[in-house]
Amino acid sequence: MPPELHLAVQYAVDAPELPRWRVRRWVQQALLAAARDGLPGPALQRAELTIRFVDADEGRMLNHDFRGRDYATNVLTFEYGIDPEGTARGDVVVCLPALQREAQEQQKPLLHHAAHLVIHGVFHALGYDHETPEDADRMEKLETTLLATMRIPDPYVA
Repeated sequence: MPPELHLAVQYAVDAPELPRWRVRRWVQQALLAAARDGLPGPALQRAELTIRFVDADEGRMLNHDFRGRDYATNVLTFEYGIDPEGTARGDVVVCLPALQREAQEQQKPLLHHAAHLVIHGVFHALGYDHETPEDADRMEKLETTLLATMRIPDPYVA
């Protein structure tokens, strides 16, 4: 049975190409992939997540205030952990101008890059990271496998 999802999608910018139903589908796919992957700790029963699309000013402010970096990053995740009952909580902030710029620079369809950033952020909210080569390899393999099922090419290949 898939994890129960409580999702809020917030738009601080106009993003008609990223409707709630599409974002929800990406989040659900990420939850299923993570549940199959076998997260450490209690089994994932439910997720309470917020995905927020922001402009460059808000993205820069959040990245500065919480990471000490003075630029708008593409995706920023606030992971609050998985409680003993199996509920994961987190906030994922996607900077729409960074997403759009990167998609254009990398010559990727906007929806492919958006799906990758949302999924990447959700995996971070579930406790995945890429601090060590082993962790990075695990997270990237999970992302690329999931994206392939959505017919999205490997985002890590130049």
